Amino acid sequence: MSAYPDARNVTTRIGRRFDALRAEGRAALVTFITAGDPDFDTAVVLLKGLPRAGADVIELGMPFSDPMADGPAIQFSSQRALAGGQTLEKTLAMVGAFRAEDADTPIVLMGYYNPIHHYGVDRFLAAAKAAGVDGLIIVDLPPEEEGELCLPALNAGINFIYLTTPTSDDVRLTRVLENASGFVYYVSIAGITGTRSAKSADVAAALARIRRHSPLPVAVGFGINTPEAAREIALDADGVVVGSAIVKRIADGLDDAGRARSGLVDAVLGFVGELARAVRGARG
Repeated sequence: MSAYPDARNVTTRIGRRFDALRAEGRAALVTFITAGDPDFDTAVVLLKGLPRAGADVIELGMPFSDPMADGPAIQFSSQRALAGGQTLEKTLAMVGAFRAEDADTPIVLMGYYNPIHHYGVDRFLAAAKAAGVDGLIIVDLPPEEEGELCLPALNAGINFIYLTTPTSDDVRLTRVLENASGFVYYVSIAGITGTRSAKSADVAAALARIRRHSPLPVAVGFGINTPEAAREIALDADGVVVGSAIVKRIADGLDDAGRARSGLVDAVLGFVGELARAVRGARG
């Protein structure tokens, strides 16, 4: 018998939230910000404000100096956070501060394996679970390396969410989704975050193919940067992921010295509200 649980049996806030939204007949708005961007205190205020603005699931980026999948907007956000002294411990502290006020909204940490490996996998998983983390998206850990973190995370009761792309064929999808849990993250373009957008017909076809391989909800991300684009994706997807467009609003709210101007938080959360209304209204 395996030492690890069946991924399908790892139930967290993520599964409960998607079940509730499926009953409502709408997609989830999944929002991304980078922990510590533009500074720790402002990032905590943003994080706590996202559910009130309409975020259903929150992805919190773990700043990393050498990201391979992130476009310029998120790369710069990581640089701002790291320059401000953000660490993995501070990121977990942000989740703990959020969870002290919000027991329901799922939080997924997104990033790269190097900082976790350096921190120590067992130590990281214990701290993440205690802080209130529900899922992990680790961009540079493929299914072939699932023993490094995916299976230990499942054993700790934390979902491990895998990325699929337009180039993932049926054989690859079977392997990628074998131990996926929480939801499937469909990267709608071949490229980096925050660049071009996918055609809705292509996304719909990809969703149908993924659903033949997995009962998990499918969230679509990369290249969704306006309420109109979010509304279109929300017609078919179980979740709409918006990251770079939100992070750009943070950058727009900085002064020449890189400090948060007054009004930054309201502007960012106001944009999230526009996205949420678009997603909620997509199916009439």
